Amino acid sequence: MSRVYNFSAGPAVLPEEVLKEAADEMLDYRGCGMSVMEMSHRSKVYEGIIQDAEADLRSILSIPQNYKVLFLQGGAHQQFAMIPMNLMKNKVADYIVTGQWAKKAYQEAQIFGKANKIASSEDKTFSYIPDCSDLPISPDADYVYICENNTIYGTKFKTLPNTKGKTLVSDVSSCFLSEPMDVTKYGLVYGGVQKNIGPAGVVIVIIREDLITEDTLPGTPTMLKYKTHADANSLYNTPPAYGIYICGKVFKWIQKFGGLEAMKKHNEEKAKILYDYLDESELFKGTVRKEDRSLMNVPFITGNEELDAKFVKESKAAGFENLKGHRSVGGMRASIYNAMPIEGVKALVEFMKKFELENK
Repeated sequence: MSRVYNFSAGPAVLPEEVLKEAADEMLDYRGCGMSVMEMSHRSKVYEGIIQDAEADLRSILSIPQNYKVLFLQGGAHQQFAMIPMNLMKNKVADYIVTGQWAKKAYQEAQIFGKANKIASSEDKTFSYIPDCSDLPISPDADYVYICENNTIYGTKFKTLPNTKGKTLVSDVSSCFLSEPMDVTKYGLVYGGVQKNIGPAGVVIVIIREDLITEDTLPGTPTMLKYKTHADANSLYNTPPAYGIYICGKVFKWIQKFGGLEAMKKHNEEKAKILYDYLDESELFKGTVRKEDRSLMNVPFITGNEELDAKFVKESKAAGFENLKGHRSVGGMRASIYNAMPIEGVKALVEFMKKFELENK
């Protein structure tokens, strides 16, 4: 059977050569006689795997020495709690709510202190990014929180908010490593890897060292302190070892690709093909304000729910998987992460043209 074009929002498509390499090493990792899946995380061999992965990620993103890289578990949802537990010293934080995940993070933060919603795009179903150039930042806020790319709604911050000197915390799950990023603009940046980087089960946190302290909120469990994991180089307990190994392979693939500048160009080309067609189509239309469009997640609709359902069904039969929109918004969504080849996007557009002709 040939591989389908997988447009899933996550767990998502991985580079074919990474999967083949992992398959070749499945029974015997580089002559050690066992699989990475069954290897002790305390072994010298595994230590080499996780250290290489971190070194490559640091190189790709030019991460400064005063930032720690942590490979953790629990996904973005656990970070919604971990961030206030570790950073809410004054028990005040400002949240910019531009989608479902930012909203969940904002709601979670309310358990731990005063979370202020200082901007939102909920009034128009999160179809745009609000102007964040002059926000009512709380004078005693510990940090300002954003979700940089909104997977469900297909919006992306093109300009980071003006936090007026406050620490910026960002969830970059669905745009992580899709383009260059200046880590020094953030105090903490994190992402679940199951979009652009690896299999589900790993979350990467990049955090400035001065934010890692013993001074967490009372009652913070040992496992939910950044210091616990930073001090142990992500090996405090058994990490998602195999997932980290695959992430390491994807980092090598990105380097081979030419790094993040080359990746951004590749992603812009793919997105342009799809958005150009959506802009000229009489049947399909994009749902996001043009200047806020994501390069990674492209939601679109026909305006007719029955026709949407027909499109999803027929596209699946034609080898295009996971084009159904998120259950909370319906319609369709094509997630075109790093590993989606340009041929996949071209083939999708050809299929959409054919569908449009047949359903006018």
